Amino acid sequence: MTRGLLRAASAALADAGVPSPDFDAAELLAHVLGTTRSALPCVERVTQEQRDSYAALVARRAAREPLQHLTGSAAFRLVELAVGPGVFVPRPETELLAGWAVERARAVEGSGRVPVVVDLCTGSGAIALAVSNEAPGCEVHAVELAEDAYEWASTNLDGSGVDLRLGDMADSFHDLDGSVDVVVCNAPYIPLEAYESVAPEARDHDPALALFSGADGLVALRIVEQVAARLLRPDGVVGAEHADVQGDSAPAVFVRSRRWSDVRDNLDLAGRPRFVTARLAR
Repeated sequence: MTRGLLRAASAALADAGVPSPDFDAAELLAHVLGTTRSALPCVERVTQEQRDSYAALVARRAAREPLQHLTGSAAFRLVELAVGPGVFVPRPETELLAGWAVERARAVEGSGRVPVVVDLCTGSGAIALAVSNEAPGCEVHAVELAEDAYEWASTNLDGSGVDLRLGDMADSFHDLDGSVDVVVCNAPYIPLEAYESVAPEARDHDPALALFSGADGLVALRIVEQVAARLLRPDGVVGAEHADVQGDSAPAVFVRSRRWSDVRDNLDLAGRPRFVTARLAR
């Protein structure tokens, strides 16, 4: 029953340049039918109203509106996040950074202390919620500058116990100075000159505040370095995502400040440079 619908939708999305047409076609149909991708072959009847709704969503996706905006949600590690216009849609590669933060928090918990974790530039609240979910013994704090994104984070973090604040990361959490175990951040990192090369889903729909970071893409990371040095206890750690072309320049931000030890870059599952980690040396 659904095979013909999926075939036509996938072809339309492929023609529009959508990177994963088969997956997106199936996700959208499952969303319309209130089922899952794996259960689609079992669907025996699709009403005309459902067909019309599906066609409308496929047309919007062909126009490069993000899949997650159309379904209203994004999967991230073990949690599901509400997303839409005004908030950065979390990417799968960021799950590795979140996993690193979970591991570091669990290591602290194993030493007998309650780990304190701060998520800067939280956006949808993805990393903060993942850490809170997977390391429930942690004390998790998060901050977001953009009011629209803050509202999405408020929805996603409601009931999680995460301390969410609205404000600039550069001047946040002075009450936590010197007491934090893990600082984690997926800050903006795209150079302004790369605007035209950004995928339409991100360039036209993600907030510019969450994407672009000065001429070299490292303006926000320099602030992360300064804030982390203020927040962390001695031997505390920081992890921050960066573009795959910043495998040398991102770690250099930490090396040059002379405040850090064990500065290293970490690869994503495709073997590309993805996030820098460092330990406070003082």
